[in-house]
Amino acid sequence: MLHFPWDSISLQTFLIFLLVFLLIADYMKNRNPKNFPPTPFRLPFLGHIYLVIFKDPVVSVNRMSKRYGDIFGMHMGSMKLVMVSGMRLVKEVLVNQGEKFLDRPDLPLDEEIFSKMGLISSTGHLWKAQRRFTLTTLRNFGLGKRSLEERIQEECQYLVDAFRDEQGNPFNPQLKVTNAVSNVICSLIFGNRFEYHDEDFQRLLKLMYDTVVLHGAITSQLYNSFPSIMKYLPGAHQTVFKNWRVLKNFIREKINKHKEDWNPSECRDYIDSYLLEISKDNGSDTFQEEHLTACTLDLLVAGTETTSSTLRWALLFMAMYPEIQARVQAEIDAVIGQAQPPALEDRNNLHYTNAVIHEVQRKGNIIPFNAPRMAAEDAYLDGYYIPKGTVVMTNLTSLLFDKSEWKTPDAFNPEHFLKDGKFWKKEYFIPFSVGKRACLGEVLARAELFLFFTSLLQKFTFQVPPDTKLSLQPMIGIAMAPQPYKICAVPR
Repeated sequence: MLHFPWDSISLQTFLIFLLVFLLIADYMKNRNPKNFPPTPFRLPFLGHIYLVIFKDPVVSVNRMSKRYGDIFGMHMGSMKLVMVSGMRLVKEVLVNQGEKFLDRPDLPLDEEIFSKMGLISSTGHLWKAQRRFTLTTLRNFGLGKRSLEERIQEECQYLVDAFRDEQGNPFNPQLKVTNAVSNVICSLIFGNRFEYHDEDFQRLLKLMYDTVVLHGAITSQLYNSFPSIMKYLPGAHQTVFKNWRVLKNFIREKINKHKEDWNPSECRDYIDSYLLEISKDNGSDTFQEEHLTACTLDLLVAGTETTSSTLRWALLFMAMYPEIQARVQAEIDAVIGQAQPPALEDRNNLHYTNAVIHEVQRKGNIIPFNAPRMAAEDAYLDGYYIPKGTVVMTNLTSLLFDKSEWKTPDAFNPEHFLKDGKFWKKEYFIPFSVGKRACLGEVLARAELFLFFTSLLQKFTFQVPPDTKLSLQPMIGIAMAPQPYKICAVPR
């Protein structure tokens, strides 16, 4: 009689053998190549998840940077990444060797939502074509021109009126500010703005905000590391997927309405222009309706959440630092007065106000680690080997809070951006990133921040409600936004 070998093997022995086999397989699969950046002790299967403080990942990265230096490796599940800090290495990744790190990584959460399409998640020829077309089209519709400035000024007045309706009582400015900011990008992509009492659009904005916050939840982060397990489990990541589907459907409805009355000879907005490009593309896969959906969604979300989060930080800082707010108002009164609305040309004469806005961006630090990159080819950083396909994160926080660059990096101090009483921008201030994949909406965002902020400070004094304590602890999501709060906008 022939017997199979495992007939005489106990279950316990088999399980031990299986565990050893899996440990060896995990080690062989995830071991670092020769000359890889220094890496903390890695747990089998889990990687370095035990080192991450999900509620405040900035603290985690700062701790590891102090121990391992400006470049170190990490494993999040099966994903291998390298974190770089400091101006020298950040500039090396984004500028000097920018071509080698232009690609976006295959992050499971993003891939499930965006499928490597759009302006943020795409790579290679597709990304270059979409970005080039979008920049050209937005310029045609006024980006960087007087016509767009007038649109923002008009929206500023709507926002001022909405704040005045609160009659100095405590209120949460989130939806009003978000609606105002979103209306600017909506006028470019959809050709129209939305009233602040439009309940459907308000629900959409709240859905967008919730989704951005849920991206920072533990289960959403774990999905990127263990997608094959997490996709079967409940959690914030499942809500994220559901919400993105709703947002995509909203965009598709807008596109379908445009197609109903589309006139190729008269492009009203970004969607019309893209539809024209599709008609000229002769069936190639560069310009298609699914790409239009992804690009429009990227513009809507990125053009809404980052700027509105920054403005909410600005109002929070002004309420908490009344002496700084008073100095801003005195400068606005002296340069512009109360009779006329602020204009972009005033920026050159509002040195302290401009410094305050930049300090809001620095201290708010809404995108602490920039958007992730991936090595498109084998590369070397600071003498270390970075294999093709490695995720590379650039720690912008290390620049915005560099103790050797900023006098009081942990304090809100507009003097960081003043020299001899004049506005002075520092090299270490790159909240919009740099290089070929820098934020394409930087010109728009800077114009919005200046005009909305000066318009509100011209007409209101922001105060902490009685018996209320405001927090500067951020909410972790796609962007680091302030915790929900209420303030009083007292008419001046």
